[in-house]
Order: sequence, then structure tokens, then C-alpha cells
Amino acid sequence: MQAARTAGSWLLRAWARSGRPRAPGAPRALPLCRAAAGAAARATHSGAPEPQAAEAPQPLEPQAAPPRGGFSIYPPVPGQESSLRWAGKKFEEIPIAHIKASYNNTQIQVLSAAYVPLAHTSCGTEGFRNAKKGTGIAAQTAGIAAAAKAVLKGVTHVRVVVKGLGPGRWSAIKGLTMGGLEVISITDNTPTPHNGCRPRKARRL
Repeated sequence: MQAARTAGSWLLRAWARSGRPRAPGAPRALPLCRAAAGAAARATHSGAPEPQAAEAPQPLEPQAAPPRGGFSIYPPVPGQESSLRWAGKKFEEIPIAHIKASYNNTQIQVLSAAYVPLAHTSCGTEGFRNAKKGTGIAAQTAGIAAAAKAVLKGVTHVRVVVKGLGPGRWSAIKGLTMGGLEVISITDNTPTPHNGCRPRKARRL
């Protein structure tokens, strides 16, 4: 029992000194700091070049900002100049197609950059009645009709502004593209209440 305790304490001391057990009779391993100091001293006395200290980091020079008129695939923010042109027109000069998608109807109005009405259609004016006005096919038909009227007035590109959560949101945009217009941007202008007015009571079915 005493021999086991002696062997255990010897192993613990050897592990603490060198990090690993040393067999009896083997040369004692120097600690890491002593070994590094001895290697540096031998390198100095042998004439080998001493390791140089790490160079101080050089301050980074500020890079030149990219030109403001550079190419960008995104439409410019208000007040920012852009080199993008659509049919020779700037982004601010492109007509706007306003889509109001309610649960019972979808209205589409195309305005010029100066807010002059160019075309106006809705699901009701296209011949849909009652519950059929709130469907996607009705909104798509209204979009095709609005695009046809706008093309006759020389409109080729439009900016789309969508308002509402009706079922004809994307169908109306698809109808505009099917009618011959090219959509360059889509903006969601749906009003969101921040705990504003109290909503109506739930409908009982």
C-alpha cells in the first residue's frame, strides 16, 4: 500500500513539472521557459542571427470613396444621383403605377412623373361583379387593360406602388408586365397601424 502511494505521488510530481510522466532514470525535462531561454542563449553564442521583434502595425490609409455616379443595380434613394437610364429617362422621370388592392376590388392608376393621370382601370370596370371582383384573375385583367392604355400614350417603363393586402396584389403587377410594360421597381406603401384606432369587432359567422 505504501509503495502504491509513493508511486502515485512520484507520478503527480513528474506530471506537474514536465506535463507528462518521466520514466525512472530518464533525464529530467526542462520547463518550457527554461528551454526557450537556453535555445536563445545558444543561438546568440553560436553567431546565428537573433530573431527580430515583430514590426509595429502600419496605420491603414483611408481608401478613396467610390464615385457617386458609379453603376448600381439598385434604384437610387431620394436625392441621390444615378447613372441608370430607362429609355433615356432618369428614375424620377419614370411614370408610377399605383395599385390599391382591397379585399373586394383592385384599382390601378398610372400617373406620369408630373402626376398627370394616364390610365385608370379596376376590376369593376372590366366587367367583374360582386365577389368576382376580389379575385386574382380580375386583378390581372385590370392590369392588362391599364398597361394597354398606358402603352398607347407612350409609356414603356413604370414604377409600381402597391397599397393594401387584397388578393390582387401580385396579379395586378403580373398583368402590367403581360400588357407590355416593364416594371423597374416595386414599393409597398401599405399603411400599418402602430396600435392606432380600435378595430371593428370580429364578424360572426
